[in-house]
Amino acid sequence: MAASPRAVEMAAMVSASIGDGVSSGLKVQEAIWKDATHEFFEAEVLNVHGATPMLSTFQPDPPPRMIAPNPADIPFGPWAPRPVSWLEMSIYFGGALVVAALGTWWILKNSGQVGLDTPDHRRKLHEKAIPRLGGGPIFLAVGLACLVAGYIGGLGWSRWLPVAVCNALIFSVGFADDLKPLGAKVKLIGQVGTALVLYSLGVSIDMLSNPFGEGSIMLGWWSLPLTVFWLVSIPNIINLIDGMDGLAGGFGLFLCLTLAFIGYHGNQPDVLVVSLAMAGALAGFLIFNLPPAKIFLGDGGAYLIGFFIASVSLFTSNKGSVIGALLVIIMALGVPILDTLFAIIRRAMRGVPIFNADAEHIHHRLILLGFSKGRALAALYSVCLALSLVGLSVLFTKGVALPVAGAFLLLLALGTARYLGYVRSWSNFRVQIDEVLERRRKREFFRAYGRVLDFEVEHCENLEGFAKQFNHGLKRMGLDVSAQTGSIPETLLLTDGRRCLVHRPKDGIETSEWHLRLDVLLPVLERCLEKWGALPPGVEQTESIPTSDPSSQPTA
Repeated sequence: MAASPRAVEMAAMVSASIGDGVSSGLKVQEAIWKDATHEFFEAEVLNVHGATPMLSTFQPDPPPRMIAPNPADIPFGPWAPRPVSWLEMSIYFGGALVVAALGTWWILKNSGQVGLDTPDHRRKLHEKAIPRLGGGPIFLAVGLACLVAGYIGGLGWSRWLPVAVCNALIFSVGFADDLKPLGAKVKLIGQVGTALVLYSLGVSIDMLSNPFGEGSIMLGWWSLPLTVFWLVSIPNIINLIDGMDGLAGGFGLFLCLTLAFIGYHGNQPDVLVVSLAMAGALAGFLIFNLPPAKIFLGDGGAYLIGFFIASVSLFTSNKGSVIGALLVIIMALGVPILDTLFAIIRRAMRGVPIFNADAEHIHHRLILLGFSKGRALAALYSVCLALSLVGLSVLFTKGVALPVAGAFLLLLALGTARYLGYVRSWSNFRVQIDEVLERRRKREFFRAYGRVLDFEVEHCENLEGFAKQFNHGLKRMGLDVSAQTGSIPETLLLTDGRRCLVHRPKDGIETSEWHLRLDVLLPVLERCLEKWGALPPGVEQTESIPTSDPSSQPTA
């Protein structure tokens, strides 16, 4: 039977579009991926030899537990994401784990005196100087895993290259601070600059769509500040909780597994791959970071984890419209966010700069309540896991569980404040506020007196003349250079590694209050060393300790 003119014309169109590689004469007009595990393809099949056109529908057996992308959202070409099997998931996770573990082991063997975190016996209670370069092997492991994923087609470089570049930038800022302190302002400029670079490369929050119903809000010019705030706040929140062995790394592990779960069920294999790679790298690092830690994350590691979570979470939503996935991350970060709010309120009411470190974070309070480091870590891990599940329940129930989740978070905040002693009692809360404000006025007096002592150092001709003013200042602060009956020694760590002792009475004033007074003395003693090469007479000194830079302290 001769082919009709229409059939010949269609055959020519097929040949022109698909080339010589197709000899069967079939043209697939449309392929629609309708479900993650049950694929239906509808194709209009035309027999170019003249048979009657027919509509054929078929359903191939889905591969066992594989995840595939939404074809409408992926780029074409050799670097396009493709389905990821369970074996590949295991390889990404396990490979990153091995690389991070080996890299961490190598740093422990070869770091020497570089990037050490020195104990001050106040906030930093570890017994010896410990390297804080753990971000290096984590960065290496995740980078290698992403390169492998890009090479074999599991990661779309067209989308992820800006994220990779900016994660490298933020890691460089933190790692440079680990080697030599940069200062809070320089680090903040680096964080904001990195966020602006990522925004300029097209990664942003452009609209807030309601994942629980209809409607969305176009952000317009609000897109820039909201995106920058998100990308800057999460790294600092992770850095804030990096004050206890295994805490920040463990929280990062739970968050990355949560992102991987969202990527798996959201048909986003690229999100799944990078999240599993970071989770594996953190698992390898935690082998050496769990109590008692042999290595710390440092600012480089904390910034990398936080920025990774913040940037990858933007890819779990479609075309910049977010609420659901980000809400999961916010809930999973409930403990560090709560800790940050407590710290801001605590320091603001006490008149202390917000970025001043202290020893009153949630993990510090648990230790004071008698928890061992292991028990405190297990308790915080459990809360993080529970909050991650609460966030996922809100996402997958399309908001049905949101009221329950909100009530749970409120009760958690109130119960935590009461249990940890931030609030002694809710019944006399106003009285406690008045007490805090009174202590704030006293602190302002002590800081002013510290400036007076600093002025005396500048204008006294000799150390003996300054010693009288110094001892008088100590008395006004309730301190003494010599031990008294029932007094408690406090250690001041100087930048050259020397320690000196002052003594305080054993009374009802909180230890943190005394530490604030001691902080006033540190710059005064440093000025004495700078001007006269010695400390005031009577100040007891102890042995020096090796340090690369004792003044470097994690942001808190």
